[in-house]
Amino acid sequence: MGQKEEKTQQDSIPTWRKAVEKIEDGPLFRLAYCTRVYCSERYPMAKADWAYVTNDGDIYLNPHRKASVGEWEYIISHCLLHLGFGHFQKERMKDTRWNMACDLVIARFLKDSHIGTPPPEFQQELPFPVKEEEQAFQQLQTASVSGSIFSTMTGGRPDMVWNRDDIKTDYTEIFAQSLQASMQKTLMESRGISTGHQHYWMQPVYLQARDWFLSSFPLLGAVASAFHIVDSGDVVSRLNIPVAAVSPQLGEIYINPRCRLNLEEWKFVLAHEFLHAALRHDLRCEDRIPELWNVACDYVVNDWLCEMKVGCMLESALFDNQFHGMSAEAVYDQLCENIRQYLKENPGDLLYGDGSEVVDLNGNKLDSVYRSALQQGLVYHTQQNRGYLPAGLIEEIHALSRPPISWDVELGKWFDENFTVMEKHRSYARLSRRQSSTPDIPRPAWRLEEHPEKQQTFAVLLDTSGSMSRGLLAAALGSIASYSEARDVQAIRVIFCDAAVYDQGMMNPEEIAGAVQVKGRGGTRLQPGIDLLENDICFPKDAPLLIITDGACDRLNLRGRNHAYLIPWGNRLPFPPKGPVFRLK
Repeated sequence: MGQKEEKTQQDSIPTWRKAVEKIEDGPLFRLAYCTRVYCSERYPMAKADWAYVTNDGDIYLNPHRKASVGEWEYIISHCLLHLGFGHFQKERMKDTRWNMACDLVIARFLKDSHIGTPPPEFQQELPFPVKEEEQAFQQLQTASVSGSIFSTMTGGRPDMVWNRDDIKTDYTEIFAQSLQASMQKTLMESRGISTGHQHYWMQPVYLQARDWFLSSFPLLGAVASAFHIVDSGDVVSRLNIPVAAVSPQLGEIYINPRCRLNLEEWKFVLAHEFLHAALRHDLRCEDRIPELWNVACDYVVNDWLCEMKVGCMLESALFDNQFHGMSAEAVYDQLCENIRQYLKENPGDLLYGDGSEVVDLNGNKLDSVYRSALQQGLVYHTQQNRGYLPAGLIEEIHALSRPPISWDVELGKWFDENFTVMEKHRSYARLSRRQSSTPDIPRPAWRLEEHPEKQQTFAVLLDTSGSMSRGLLAAALGSIASYSEARDVQAIRVIFCDAAVYDQGMMNPEEIAGAVQVKGRGGTRLQPGIDLLENDICFPKDAPLLIITDGACDRLNLRGRNHAYLIPWGNRLPFPPKGPVFRLK
């Protein structure tokens, strides 16, 4: 049953597609990887035509032609050789005899190389000996040649079409590399050497680009070695990846094998994905819109790669000089001014994980692997003087080497910014009673400021829904109590919110740490708690607000009140926050 199903699947594949796969395994494989073949009603052709090729590497086949695999192999190889032989010369292509001369040269090459099976109308003998295009072109200009030669070799009309001028791909160089690799493979096989491991030039272009980083670009060489390249057509189709994408959490780069880019373009694409992962752009997204954050990171990374002159940037890549020298966070803030426009540019090449730690085959955490790889690469790159590196990139690499600041330390800084510690001073208004040994000498006593510069109180809005962990709630309340006592906060307004609002009133910091009994545990509605504070004339309008939630809440209207969020690590708020976000871990 399995063999029958496999045979049925093979029979359903068009012969022209089988021919393409056969060419990709032959001496013209490098050219095949850099071109695109179409056979569709969308590109109509005359009945007598077989195919035509454009100077930017697109081959269009006549869908009404019925041919065997060998015949399609011959036709497609004919089109590929127009590119490989450098036949696209714009001025000469105006003379149809140039197309005829090129066809004669290709026919001789295919016959001598035994590539494919020529269709019946192509099997006649050549009218005169052909060695090169110039010779054939001159003979066609001077000699009286039957017009049937032209129709026989091309199928009716010229099969070379000039599409555009700005072509950067050197097809003649690619063809030379393909022949070189094919000859090396033949020599190795003739000597009995196994070719199970592909030679460098026999590899797909994106693997050649990956190997270039390993051997010639120390900054990203160690990063490149940490990734597994997935080039399965089924996988990239399911993920809807047009060119490439990266999953930093899994350590995988997904490559679309049907995307025809040259070596320099693949270098740019892979370096782009390596930097996404090594700089942990997925984790730094935090509460930002993931698609817009991807766009912001792309602008920054592409700007760096252009400065370093790594590979050749794709025409579709995101690049804007106005973001030069800016960090991804700063670019994101600027993009937020026109979200709709920039969301359309989202390339979708950064795949976000769930925030959990993943280890490699050796048991090392991938985050530490990326960090050490970049640090080591930076040292090697500078020691060997391998080229210019942007200052912004160097700063980010150095920043990765420093351990992240703990959430409670960041929370402590927030307290420092919002509360003034009341300084004690000595005053003779009240004498010290501790100097009983010398009662005749007046001594000042310590006292606090009567009117502190800031109101020493704030509010805690606590999400008590069922999705909040009791352990996290305890850690958060304990830190809040200790910081409050250290900064002479006299009272804290505590409000619990789930499906309803539970106002605990003003509480002392030491009461918050252990005596608070969490109520509710229903759904999550935080806005009623904020409205309660705003409508309470006894609560200061300038007092800050600390919101503890798991992120599964509604959009909040804080009416300009100074505020901050405490959320579990790996969670995101469903809206762009305006205040700082501290992540419990």
